[in-house]
Amino acid sequence: MMGLALGMLIACMDGTIVGTCATEIARDLGGMELYSWLVTAYLLCETGMVPIAGKMSDRYGRKPLFLAGLILFIGGSVVAGLSSDMVMLIVCRAVQGLGGGILMPVAMSSVADFYPPENRGKMQGMLGAVFGIGSGIGPLVGGFLCTYISWHWIFYVNVPLAVICLLLTLKKFPQASTDNLKKIDYTGMIVLTVLIIGVLLFFQRMGEGMSILNPQPCGMMIFAVIMLLLFIYIEKRAEDPIIAPKLIHKRVVVLSAVYLFILGLAMIGVLTYVALYIITIYDYSTLECGFALLPMVFGMMITSMGSGMLVNRTGYRVWVTIGSVIIMTSLFLMSTMGSTADVTILYVYLFLFGMGLGCTNSTVMIAVQNSTPSDEMGMTTSAVSVMRNIGSTVGTATFALIISGCMNSEFAKTAYAYLAEAFDLSGTGLLALRYIPGVPPEVPDLIVEIFGDSVCQAFLFGGLLYILALILSFFIDKKYTTLEEQRS
Repeated sequence: MMGLALGMLIACMDGTIVGTCATEIARDLGGMELYSWLVTAYLLCETGMVPIAGKMSDRYGRKPLFLAGLILFIGGSVVAGLSSDMVMLIVCRAVQGLGGGILMPVAMSSVADFYPPENRGKMQGMLGAVFGIGSGIGPLVGGFLCTYISWHWIFYVNVPLAVICLLLTLKKFPQASTDNLKKIDYTGMIVLTVLIIGVLLFFQRMGEGMSILNPQPCGMMIFAVIMLLLFIYIEKRAEDPIIAPKLIHKRVVVLSAVYLFILGLAMIGVLTYVALYIITIYDYSTLECGFALLPMVFGMMITSMGSGMLVNRTGYRVWVTIGSVIIMTSLFLMSTMGSTADVTILYVYLFLFGMGLGCTNSTVMIAVQNSTPSDEMGMTTSAVSVMRNIGSTVGTATFALIISGCMNSEFAKTAYAYLAEAFDLSGTGLLALRYIPGVPPEVPDLIVEIFGDSVCQAFLFGGLLYILALILSFFIDKKYTTLEEQRS
């Protein structure tokens, strides 16, 4: 479990570690127009690999998949640190994403293999805390290494951690014996991967401000629908489907998938733009911003481990409901900050937000695993996990659309609206007016005020959306039950 937790830690950390260094890396390698792909390439490959890794681990055992993921991750990290241009680095990020997409679902599925239902809560709570720590400290570690050493080390730092993880799991990881002779669903794997990547790319383009009425996003929507229908057709006829159609008839799986989609949307949306908010409003460095996010990490650690230890006594619903209320409340509170809130108030709100995430994330996963037979554990765990990843992409794009739209609208009402057209700036790009020589002296403060209010509108959207998550929480199973208990 120590090895699995460490593997999950580096996979989560690597998803966010580049965020604070992307601009510096792009400037150094001379590819500023490609800088967003440093994050996107990792996310696309990670999300596309999750369902495949989950299913293949059911078929061939967790150990070979986990070790393969580690090797991919180590190799991608080493070459990424040696990259001499942006294209090479983006390819390496994609390889890292493939490795991370294997490590995360296999680690979560392995808990159900190693521990009986009454002990899964504690271990999933631990992994939930690791998930929060990895995602939360990524910007801090990245900012520290870029500031004091070199951006190359944000990739090299993975190598010793991954090697330790490899040594911990190489001998002690139980190897399941498998005799599954059913035909592998290669066609389903390909179509599902294309579908997931298509959906993620669509929302990424939407986040960049492209109109949904343009031919390209319309074509992407039509393509995604066709791929979805084709995937359903293939899976209904597959001997051993990558995602069994029968999962749609399992209430706990459907509810959990939708809930984790909303959770991923809120978590990454907040994590992405609260960092930009802190840097802009309080004029923090990237390293100081990383420290400012730690209250959220601490809050998630406390409730993730606490809910994991108590869930077998209290049941699932109470934790998911309480967590939903805390997340919703914290988002509504953050929506009131504007551009003048004291930073201490923000720390309190982030701590509450982290507590809410900790209550819900691992609890939902435990509910899914305790209602799933062992030979379908990887498939089911990865099916709901991939919805969280897709929610993360949708959240980033949705928050970007709201913030950009609000900034454009509010700035257009000012006497300085001509500056946007003069310098060809829009959305968060308007923040560049703070550093352009010759602009009126009151413009920088005005831009900061508009940005602060726009971010708060995005937080308000997140709070309103989480009302739906709160409603879903009332339908989560109340009692802590296992598959065997449900059958009896």
